[in-house]
Amino acid sequence: MIAYVLRRIVQSVLVMLVVALVSFSLFRFVGDPVATMMGQEASQADREALRDRLGLNDPVIVQFAGYIARAASGDFGISYRLQQPVMELILSRLPATLELALISGTLAFVFGVGLGVYTALNRRGWLSGTIMTVSLVGVSLPTFLIGVLLIWVFAVELQWLPSFGRGETVDVGPWRTGLLTPSGRASIVLPAITLGLYQMTLIMRLVRAEMLEVLRTDYIKFARARGLSDRAVNFGHALKNTLVPVITITGLQLGSIIAFAIITETVFQWPGVGALFINSVQFVDIPVMAAYLMLIALIFVVINLVVDLLYYAVDPRLRLDRAAARH
Repeated sequence: MIAYVLRRIVQSVLVMLVVALVSFSLFRFVGDPVATMMGQEASQADREALRDRLGLNDPVIVQFAGYIARAASGDFGISYRLQQPVMELILSRLPATLELALISGTLAFVFGVGLGVYTALNRRGWLSGTIMTVSLVGVSLPTFLIGVLLIWVFAVELQWLPSFGRGETVDVGPWRTGLLTPSGRASIVLPAITLGLYQMTLIMRLVRAEMLEVLRTDYIKFARARGLSDRAVNFGHALKNTLVPVITITGLQLGSIIAFAIITETVFQWPGVGALFINSVQFVDIPVMAAYLMLIALIFVVINLVVDLLYYAVDPRLRLDRAAARH
């Protein structure tokens, strides 16, 4: 187990180094930071002085090593557009993105697994057929269109929920949350549904397919022949073995939710990291773009590492295979 964890950590570090190289390349191939920071009126002497101060005249390998050292300590430089430390900008907006991702991911997992199990156990019922048909909406329609439709129905026509913003927020230590206020909870409903609908559909279809496959196996037939109740067979045996691939997909989808919340945050004007990244792309704010790339890569790496460990813990076949390999 320890060797497996160490191997996965080494792989994660290598991935982060590759992402750091891509992120570092933005500073060299996307615009000139000196021209962006000083403007066109600055003299050549001032430009060279700034290049020396930023270390841009050093060898590339030295610049890259310095960039990794600063990134490891959380220093991603100063935003060209806002003239503020990049890490402060990201940390001020990260709670909004994480709350939106966690709420939408929880909704997607709970309803995805529940509906997947129901449609698998009642696959010939009319309600299951209706659920499978309606679920095509979550797969077929693009995210921004789903968000616009939800705004039109629930914010414009029915006027039940707000159409933009995060609502009123309060500080809980260093964390700024909107989940403790009525307007904050109301504001997160539509973005969470929009962001989690595709993931919920994917999880539901995966659970249904895996459940139907497991229910046809011999050990399930043997469990029924022993006289076990349907509840024990369906949930104690079938669902437990179904969750092994579901854990993997759910972990990857949680990373995707955080990474691709950009569209949802733009549609609902949600003040998260994704909206900050969009503004940075428009103004070619390279430090923010590079920091966002590193942050998303780190989230994916950590989630994948946790998923691999959960997969190892849930699936006894992996432990048996490794034990057999050692002997």
